[in-house]
Amino acid sequence: MQISVLDDYHDTVRTLSCFRKLDGHDVAVWNDHVQDTDALAERLKDTEALVLIRERTQIRAPLLERLPRLKLISQRSVYPHIDIDACTGLGIVVSSNQHPGTPSYATAELTWGLILAAYRQIPRQMASLKAGRWQIGVGSTLRNKTLGIFGFGRIGAAVAAYGKAFGMNVVVWARPQSMVRAKAEGYLVAPSKAAFFERCDVLTLHMRLVDATKNIVTADDLRRMKPTALIVNTSRAPLIERGALVDALRAGRPGMAAVDVYDEEPVRDTAHPLLNMDNVICTPHLGYVTRDEYEIQFADIFDQILAYAGGNPTNVVNPDVLKSEMRRTA
Repeated sequence: MQISVLDDYHDTVRTLSCFRKLDGHDVAVWNDHVQDTDALAERLKDTEALVLIRERTQIRAPLLERLPRLKLISQRSVYPHIDIDACTGLGIVVSSNQHPGTPSYATAELTWGLILAAYRQIPRQMASLKAGRWQIGVGSTLRNKTLGIFGFGRIGAAVAAYGKAFGMNVVVWARPQSMVRAKAEGYLVAPSKAAFFERCDVLTLHMRLVDATKNIVTADDLRRMKPTALIVNTSRAPLIERGALVDALRAGRPGMAAVDVYDEEPVRDTAHPLLNMDNVICTPHLGYVTRDEYEIQFADIFDQILAYAGGNPTNVVNPDVLKSEMRRTA
């Protein structure tokens, strides 16, 4: 098959052990980021299987309609960037493993790194030292502080365990069934969403972005937070109402933020407000970006391609396309 891999910024995919799964296929790997429809249509005109790295590129109908050879899109995790209805109408299978089982420890570890960096002012202290100055402030200790886990899935549970190991008081707010599980695992459950935001010293978001979770954190929620509190988002930016976090930080509640995700990515604008606040730590969507995590993710992605090539597509998120294919071949 003619396979294209988009947005492999550091040319990592070819160096993975699992890349050997594609031996015998014609694979093109693109290291830059392109969103222009004309450019993508030219680049992908011969592509039969398209590999996406999370939501880095939007795949919409105007592009899909210009890719007559495209048969499969293979990726991992959620797919708000893909026009699923257009894929189905055009007979394109979308395979996306939702990775049941183990959490993304890479994302959980980055979350904890951001918490430590914010509470101990590590980036600012480093910048001060490099500028020829010494200490510029006094940090805070995590022990005995309250860690709030908003969304108690696999990653949220891993971060909760880190908090417990650091001597923090962990409290959870999540879907009812998740709160039952959190309570069974020995964690406190907040009596209400409002109380949760009011109580937490550190509050970290761990939810998938779906219709039910978009804008789940409102401006009112943020206003309830302590002026000394830290909010961390390594999940998805639209979990928070657009513009609400910047406004809240300017108003002083919460007092700090650590952010790995943004409404539009990649962020190229150095004037972005979050990049210019002393009380915010920003990283460029690094949550899942480790070699270990890439091996796990791309093994799944490449297995989906092999399954399709073998006539047995897996993890299909638009199964109606298979019914249409069966009718055409019957």
